[in-house]
Amino acid sequence: MFDFLKQLTDPQSIIEYGGFWFLLFIIFAETGLLIGFFLPGDNLIFISGLLCAIKPTILNVSFPVLILSMIVAAVIGNIFGFWFGKKAGAKLYERKDSFLFKKKHLEATKTFYEKHGGKTLIVGRFLPIIRTFAPILAGVIKINFLTFMLYNLIGAVAWIGSIGTIAFYLGKEYPQVENYLGYIFIALIILTALPIVGSYLKSRKKSS
Repeated sequence: MFDFLKQLTDPQSIIEYGGFWFLLFIIFAETGLLIGFFLPGDNLIFISGLLCAIKPTILNVSFPVLILSMIVAAVIGNIFGFWFGKKAGAKLYERKDSFLFKKKHLEATKTFYEKHGGKTLIVGRFLPIIRTFAPILAGVIKINFLTFMLYNLIGAVAWIGSIGTIAFYLGKEYPQVENYLGYIFIALIILTALPIVGSYLKSRKKSS
């Protein structure tokens, strides 16, 4: 079980052992299921775009098909999260913490919503935890579905299109970048975590 969970958090393992369809499922799960908050979305998109350029036989799909498929998976994931949040409603706040659910993640997303409004569904795509709980919270507070879908589509295209395209062209121009994936992953984690940490510290300062 530990080895399996370790592979689920390793983007290279996900792609090399799971293939194209498992890649899409992970993108869906991270944006639509409560368990998705620990999955490596940014790194997964980056390495899939990179491998599409330097090792195309691993995924065995063209770059446009890869990007479009990941966007569709992310959009459907958000719709599922929205539906879950709408069904769960305010009862979600009463749910006890567990291994897969932490109330603090919901509160962090709520704080982000209060500051950025519907744009959370766009900006939040680039932020771990926020991207998992943003569509769920949108369902809880019953955002208009058409408005939600507009932000959902824009966010998915911006998130996957930007990271995937950058990775693909890096792989085409500098295939040796594969040797520095560890450093790139660490940089992505730090960059995406900074806004969350900043929001958390501000909220604690305000409450104190």
